[in-house]
Amino acid sequence: MSGHSKWSQIKRQKGAADVKRGNLFTKMTREIMIAAKQGGGDPEANFRLRLAMDRARAVNMPKDSIQRAIDRATGGGEGVQLESVVYEGYAPGGVSVMVEAATDNRNRTVPEIRAAFTRHGGKLGEAGSVQWLFEQKGVIEIDATGGKADEVELAAIDAGAEDVETDKGLVTVYTAPKDFEKVKRGLEAAGVHAASTELSMRPTSTVRVDGDTAQKVIRLVEALEELDDVQAVHANFDIPEEVLATV
Repeated sequence: MSGHSKWSQIKRQKGAADVKRGNLFTKMTREIMIAAKQGGGDPEANFRLRLAMDRARAVNMPKDSIQRAIDRATGGGEGVQLESVVYEGYAPGGVSVMVEAATDNRNRTVPEIRAAFTRHGGKLGEAGSVQWLFEQKGVIEIDATGGKADEVELAAIDAGAEDVETDKGLVTVYTAPKDFEKVKRGLEAAGVHAASTELSMRPTSTVRVDGDTAQKVIRLVEALEELDDVQAVHANFDIPEEVLATV
């Protein structure tokens, strides 16, 4: 399992997202708005919107807040011009970083992201500088700590999964973007409940970092994730599990 996947798992176990629930709801609102703006406000006809709504419900975002976000994006409420932007850069140790943002003001967002990179020993790069090192995948994570990991793996393969990883009871299922919904529904039909589902960027290769460099990489990723305009951060680091556990 790549270090970044492991880092995501550790954050969920610690409940880090709950520490800043207001910040998390802001990110969910923007994710819903971008999805609704791009594909319309009907979740039955817009898979990305349906996925964003599922993610919002998973963190207990109120139903009224979800609907208000859809209305704002589709002209039924107070309008706001959000755009989805990807920034690319480098963390210490030669680690490549992709930052997905949703912003109504690039002149605010770019300096904030550049400052986070600089402050933590990284550098904001040019468009296209690292994106070629990542590929979009559907990612479905299942808690199988009850000892049913093998059954979950088989169900995922039967549903059309591209790859399956298992680590200490956590099963991570990867799919091609076009097969994401089919695999998700196949798992649900098999009685498998997903802990999280998302379209994400998976690195095609990883960079091993350790010691102080690993600490700097984690601090940079955390600093970027805490920015209001940042929706997701993807990086191709591979950090030893014992180092991650001390962060």
